[in-house]
Amino acid sequence: MTRSASHLYPRVTAYRSRRSHVSPGQQETWDRLWPQVGTNAGSEDGPAGLLDTEAWFGRSAPLVLEIGSGTGTSTLAMAKAEPDVDVIAVEVYRRGLAQLLSAMDREGVTNIRLIRGDGVDVLEHMLRPESLTGVRVFFPDPWPKARHHKRRLLQPPTVALIADRLRPGGILHAATDHAGYAEQIAEVGDAEPRLRRVSPDDDLPVSVSRPTTKYESKGRDAGSAIAELLWEKR
Repeated sequence: MTRSASHLYPRVTAYRSRRSHVSPGQQETWDRLWPQVGTNAGSEDGPAGLLDTEAWFGRSAPLVLEIGSGTGTSTLAMAKAEPDVDVIAVEVYRRGLAQLLSAMDREGVTNIRLIRGDGVDVLEHMLRPESLTGVRVFFPDPWPKARHHKRRLLQPPTVALIADRLRPGGILHAATDHAGYAEQIAEVGDAEPRLRRVSPDDDLPVSVSRPTTKYESKGRDAGSAIAELLWEKR
């Protein structure tokens, strides 16, 4: 690229900081496992460098990035269902990562790695072009007030960056229960020339079958419709 990635893909804050507490058991698991399976997206000195994912996972396998993994319910279930796929889960909040790490330890799941930080930073600085078989963005913050829409994660620059990091045939899978955000995501995804809309029934390189989380169940009980949006890189 002749211009820097930060110029091509302007940074938009997509999360809000909050204090998080982990239990003593989660802290013990964190201290024991984080050095092997976790890393940070950056520090006060700047963003982290490119990942050597084959060295990190100890193998060469299809690679999926999940942005905003929360407590990891979907991450864990989908990784268990596809042991031949490697998953990088990105989350800002340490408590969610600690819950996922404890579940990985408890259930012996070895094909997940964790990054604490912002997904755009990971895409921009830590992953190479055409290195991903899938990108998952499930229930991102909808920032419902109109004046906050610019803070939404799935804006044209970010979707362009995702398209750049997907290999040909790779899948962008988004889900939201916010009707207005679903319309925006659909418009942005359809406008990206390197992506084409696909169906869950198509022959796809990774699973798009998600478990139903507690958050999703509450939304459905409240009458919220779930929009599943899928694109394939041409």
